[in-house]
Amino acid sequence: MDLGLSGLKVIMGGATRGISRAAAELFAAEGAQLGLFSRNGDALEEFNSELGGKAVTREFTLEDREGYKAMLTGLAEELGGCDIFIHSISSSGAQGAMDWDESYRIDMLGAVDACEALEPYLEKSQAGSVIFMSSTAAIETFLMPQAFNAIKAALITYGKQLSQVWAPKGIRVNMVTPGPISYPGGNWEGAKALMPDLYNGIVAQIPMGRLGTPQEVAKSIAFLASPAAGYVTGANLVIDGGFTKRVQF
Repeated sequence: MDLGLSGLKVIMGGATRGISRAAAELFAAEGAQLGLFSRNGDALEEFNSELGGKAVTREFTLEDREGYKAMLTGLAEELGGCDIFIHSISSSGAQGAMDWDESYRIDMLGAVDACEALEPYLEKSQAGSVIFMSSTAAIETFLMPQAFNAIKAALITYGKQLSQVWAPKGIRVNMVTPGPISYPGGNWEGAKALMPDLYNGIVAQIPMGRLGTPQEVAKSIAFLASPAAGYVTGANLVIDGGFTKRVQF
């Protein structure tokens, strides 16, 4: 199946590990042109070398909102436009005051600022598409009250509302909501080693009997972002092996 991604210009962050890395690899394999940014410049350049040095890259942290928007527009200008934006960066905030501030700044305002900066480019595209990365922690009670859960829920709401406003402009907005995903260096790998009872308890609640992989999520991101999903907007695709239930009696 041809997703129609060849030649499209994709901007995304955090592409040095996990789901974002898997998505960037898949977009590159499909022939997309990539604009990648990360706070870890060395890891980003190493990853770009693995891609053949074809991506436009920036090392950047979200300390400065105006600087973030300028960085994104700079990527779009160097690429010659932006057809797809993937908001995949996250602070993974917990319960402290600084966690709430950072989660709001990175996960929520990062999405708002990126959409403001890239809207003119997306509107000019014939395949304008935005993907917000959320989490199943946003749609069901999970572990404890923490910034990550609440802000990811806000991101779904923002995305659904934005999809209504941008649809007449030809820009689609969708959400991808993964459940527990395992990869080297990820949180769940750490939990498996340090909190085996918690890890095994989570796995026991997943009907498919295992955690997901970044590649499985990446394939869903690529489809939703692509012209192959041209009539899909405002959707929230949950990828969790049946972990969340969401049917209440």
